[in-house]
Amino acid sequence: MKNKDAIVFLRWVALCSVVVFAFQMASANAATATGAGSSAAAPIYRTWAKSYLRATGSIVEYDSIGSSAGMKKIQQNAVGFGATDVYPREEDLINGDLVVFPIAITGISPIINLPRIQNGQLRLTGEVLSRIFMGEISHWNASEIAELNPDIVLPDLAIKVVVRADGSGTTYNFADYLAKTSQKWKSTYGVKTTIQWPDGFGSFKGSDGVSKAVRDTVGAIGYVDYGYVAEYGLTAIQMKNSDGFYIKPSLSSFKSALKNSEWSAKGKFNNTLTSKPGKDAWPITMGTFVVFPRMAKNAEQTAAALQFILWSFFNGDTLVQENNFVRLPDRVQASAFRIMTSIRDQSGMPLNMELMSLPAVSKGE
Repeated sequence: MKNKDAIVFLRWVALCSVVVFAFQMASANAATATGAGSSAAAPIYRTWAKSYLRATGSIVEYDSIGSSAGMKKIQQNAVGFGATDVYPREEDLINGDLVVFPIAITGISPIINLPRIQNGQLRLTGEVLSRIFMGEISHWNASEIAELNPDIVLPDLAIKVVVRADGSGTTYNFADYLAKTSQKWKSTYGVKTTIQWPDGFGSFKGSDGVSKAVRDTVGAIGYVDYGYVAEYGLTAIQMKNSDGFYIKPSLSSFKSALKNSEWSAKGKFNNTLTSKPGKDAWPITMGTFVVFPRMAKNAEQTAAALQFILWSFFNGDTLVQENNFVRLPDRVQASAFRIMTSIRDQSGMPLNMELMSLPAVSKGE
């Protein structure tokens, strides 16, 4: 359990790390910051971008194209930063000379469209969910679902499964969870950003595409980042967690999963956050990450992106929660700051840095 002194100390460490190599704040004439990748994290980047524009006069352009495409963009030096919901493979970081750190925590919510079923009413287990997404359970009144929901009159409707068509970090974390709860899923589909889904599934690009398809299709089930549940008025479900409790997706249940992970205990963030212990832990919690070149080929492009991310770290805690994300633990924030300040230009010099007065760190929880 973190106490007040520990939080203050960690904030101080992070602040000192940044002050030593602080970024010059962007001005109205600075280069446009560009980023691409995760559709799950798109709401938070766009909210930060609006606030950043008001505060600094500098523009941020973010392209929500999916985690896999975002990684390709940063590897090609086509954007200032890449955004992904999957911690990159070590060989990709080494071969691409890239660095990575998280920016926030969220959760994946299975979503449904069933008549007379309320938000958070339906219950499923990981095993049953995996069988639905393997095409083995085809109707909503199947015995496997009915046994978990004795108080609900389930409709005799065909299940219409909606999935991601593009390479997706949301898909990766969803598959990671299913692989931990179903041996058949693990051996048949594994854990990937792109899945070879069974025939007959509806495939759509981005979290927006999945959200709209489920919202507009009676009998549908899909999976999206939690923030899209509220944005599109979607119906979420309860999931049985690793401690045997049925839990609804919420910021508090994401925090519970985070609390029982190495992210909080050790400040390490290369492990997924699925199936973490805890009575109140949401089983499909995930982190979302930003990727930068270790040595910038385009110093102006990288510096503009770093200035935006740095500003967001110092000013964006409230905006994180408003977008249904969870702020990073202090240890992880400190690690992220150190990584940011390690990025150099091709000559090995810090990018557009000078000592300055930094904006106050926004209060965490």
